[in-house]
Amino acid sequence: MNWYKKLNEYFPIEEMKSKEHMEMLLKEKGDVYYKDEGPDHVLMYAEFDTFLFIDYVYVSSRSRGQGLGRRLIKKLKEKGKPIILEVEPVDYDDTDSEKRLRFYKREGFTHAQSIGYNRRSLATNEENQMEILYWTPNNEDEETIFTQMRKMYEDIHTYKDKEIYGKAYQPADEVLTYDNNRESADIFNILTEKV
Repeated sequence: MNWYKKLNEYFPIEEMKSKEHMEMLLKEKGDVYYKDEGPDHVLMYAEFDTFLFIDYVYVSSRSRGQGLGRRLIKKLKEKGKPIILEVEPVDYDDTDSEKRLRFYKREGFTHAQSIGYNRRSLATNEENQMEILYWTPNNEDEETIFTQMRKMYEDIHTYKDKEIYGKAYQPADEVLTYDNNRESADIFNILTEKV
């Protein structure tokens, strides 16, 4: 099975970029956007001067629990830059969403409670609320993470979107908000509250 098919079968349609979009990023933004692929994993990420963004990480079901995900994250941590990623809120009908959160909590990620992230999917035309997780080597604050997330959104998510999809994603100002007083519970607390 090819790398795109693996990702497409694992991630919900509203979170997926088209294959054309991802191939264009790999080709035209090859100095920033990367694919790390093996028989049991696919990792798509962007590396900027001051941070990394994990776009997709897939580990095959037969390899889960064997430390492969931890090794992939460790390789990124060794670059010594903040790492940012998007996660969907926990869906109790989808046990993988909770397992993913537990994994990132074990890896030392923090929930960016000041950052709101809500974008309309071009595939389904539905609003898709996501949460931002981050890991930092030097205690960067959430305002810094917000600025980095905004750069990633403009450079990666919306790259040639109108050309590829026939319509554009919303501008960053509509999708990303920063508010120190945002009413958002720590997404990781859900894990400890659940019996």
